[in-house]
Amino acid sequence: MKTTRLSLSGISCAGCVARVETALNNVDGVISATVNFAERTATVESDVPTEVLVKAIGDAGYEAAELRGADDESEKEAAEMAHYRKLLRKAFVAGSLGLPLFVFGMSGLLPDPEDSSGRLFWLAVGVATFGVLIYSGGHFFSGAWKSAKNHNANMDTLIALGTGTAWVFSMAIVAGPEWVPASARHAYFEAAAIILALINFGAALEMRARGKTSEAIKRLIGLQPKTARVIRSGVETDIAIELVVLDDTLRVRPGERIAVDGVIIDGHSSIDESMLTGEPVPVQKRPGDKVVAGTINKQGSFLFQARRIGKDTALAQIIEMVRVAQSSKPAIGRLADKVSAVFVPSVLIVAVGTFLAWFNFGPAEQATVLAIVATMTVLIIACPCALGLATPISIMVGVGKAAEFGALVRNGDALQQAGRLDTIILDKTGTVTEGKPSVTRIISAGSWSEEEILRWAASLEKGSEHPLAEAIVNASNDRQVPLLEAERFTAIAGRGVEASIEGRLVVLGSRHLMHERDIDIGAVEAAATTLTQKAQTPMFLAVAGQVVGVISVADGIKKDSGEAIRRLHGIGLRVVLLTGDNEATATAVAKEVGIDQVFAEVLPRDKADKVAELQRQGRRVGMVGDGINDAPALAQADVGFAIGTGTDVAIESADITLMRGSLHGVSDVIEISRKTVRNIKQNLFGAFVYNTLGIPVAAGVLFPLTGILLNPMIAGGAMAMSSLTVVSNANRLRFFKAKG
Repeated sequence: MKTTRLSLSGISCAGCVARVETALNNVDGVISATVNFAERTATVESDVPTEVLVKAIGDAGYEAAELRGADDESEKEAAEMAHYRKLLRKAFVAGSLGLPLFVFGMSGLLPDPEDSSGRLFWLAVGVATFGVLIYSGGHFFSGAWKSAKNHNANMDTLIALGTGTAWVFSMAIVAGPEWVPASARHAYFEAAAIILALINFGAALEMRARGKTSEAIKRLIGLQPKTARVIRSGVETDIAIELVVLDDTLRVRPGERIAVDGVIIDGHSSIDESMLTGEPVPVQKRPGDKVVAGTINKQGSFLFQARRIGKDTALAQIIEMVRVAQSSKPAIGRLADKVSAVFVPSVLIVAVGTFLAWFNFGPAEQATVLAIVATMTVLIIACPCALGLATPISIMVGVGKAAEFGALVRNGDALQQAGRLDTIILDKTGTVTEGKPSVTRIISAGSWSEEEILRWAASLEKGSEHPLAEAIVNASNDRQVPLLEAERFTAIAGRGVEASIEGRLVVLGSRHLMHERDIDIGAVEAAATTLTQKAQTPMFLAVAGQVVGVISVADGIKKDSGEAIRRLHGIGLRVVLLTGDNEATATAVAKEVGIDQVFAEVLPRDKADKVAELQRQGRRVGMVGDGINDAPALAQADVGFAIGTGTDVAIESADITLMRGSLHGVSDVIEISRKTVRNIKQNLFGAFVYNTLGIPVAAGVLFPLTGILLNPMIAGGAMAMSSLTVVSNANRLRFFKAKG
């Protein structure tokens, strides 16, 4: 199974999007296919060769080429810039003919087509207009023809019919003015030319504005250095980034970008990771620490070993995730696509009805010309470009803006759903707290010394990967306490651990575990309760059924957790703490940071059940976690947020990954989501209102009241500007600033 990105040409409206998606989804072996109309790309998940996908698109009447990497992207960008300039030239040529004709016609300076000299003038104008139709409108006519061959209709169909009808009718007037009443003898060459000028100019401006929506991707791609300094056989050389292989040793000097992902093997420095995480403070790195491609070495030189290269680097995966998310469609976008798919055929039916109504019921002397003008105006004003752009253009900007704040959104649905959340569940360890607990106190229950308690506890925990176990082992290392051999080690989920040391059963864990084993903890229970009230976690050590001491471990609360939770409250969310820790410790942490509700002593397998419990109460729940044990809950939640400093399993299970370890990222995403969805609704409302009101006005419903029929040139300008308005409105999201 692979993901293929294709660059598309020939798609002109949301109806084309639906046809290309249908063509791709009908190919055997295609799991999913989505088309991003704003970006003119298709993303296909399949096990099908690229040539088969390209052929399917070709059979549907469009063209496609695979996008493989940065070089293809830059070629696509260069091609779009060339197309932008070509559209401007087409607009200029069409305007150069249409505007003088319009001005002189309004001034009454143009000759009468019934005079012999006037007829020659208008014949020359007709030939010149035909040239404009070929040069400035040829792509509309060829697109309409391709669609017709595939039994389809699209935006090109409407424009080609509208401008073509204007030219044919005008040439008929020139060839035989006596065929129509004197009051109807008006040529519409200027209308055809100006309509093409306005549509091409609007498309050029729209393309220019669309380019700004993908700035987030461009910035991420710009983080990738072109060369790397590699040490091979003791010689340092600069080579192209594509030539770096796994386990190569690379040198990074001050101010340079790191070329690939790896691990420092010599030297130390501070690394600016802000472009990936949104965290402005440089991170100190030493031997054994990981470094990520695209981040900047601030000071100091170091050597590191390449561990991930090419498409496997974190930066490459982030770029791909942002791309996929920008191409995905939320539910609101899929609705717009369904409407657009039947829109153009519906408009053609309305246009035929408009012609028949005017031809049969219009003023006797002008019925034919008014029927043609009204029909042409309906065809031009109804082009559903704005409708097709309304959702994808906002999603592109919203996902890109989230990436700037260090939040990677997996798909458009997640972005839409995030803004609807009313409850946020937070895991405690590594989410609200630092996730790096340390031993704060050792209390003896009798004759055992602190060092003996620590030795036996660390000997037991050295086989565990739990953060609390790591804190105890680290404490024994710091004090240089020699450890004992443990046998038959067993981890008791959510409770503690046990093993045999020197032939005696040793148990280390929570108060509940002691009660389950009928171990009396009365000698240290009061001290343990006091520690719990201070947000510390007491772990009881029992040897051969007797409690010998308590080790207290505390996980410090992150500096910004309190402020981040106040911000979540400020945007109307209820905040819940979900942890396997004991209730007193969890309550103390919740009280310190202002959390509303606590679920404590919850086993890993039960976390998803707690999420479901809140969902059954009618709440829309977001879950924030960082560990393997959070994965089921992240998947169960309406939106799962994984802290990027956590495990790969948690990140894979989540809808949104927060690259920095701060809860402020949750508020950032929710605010961006709400603004993006509001922006989409504004765009859809504008597009629907434009078409809903524009078509009846173009058809002439106001004519009986005002005697005015909408000019086709005004319709062309309005159609072009509607798309530009949608794109410009979406680009307002680029100026979003977080409140926190």
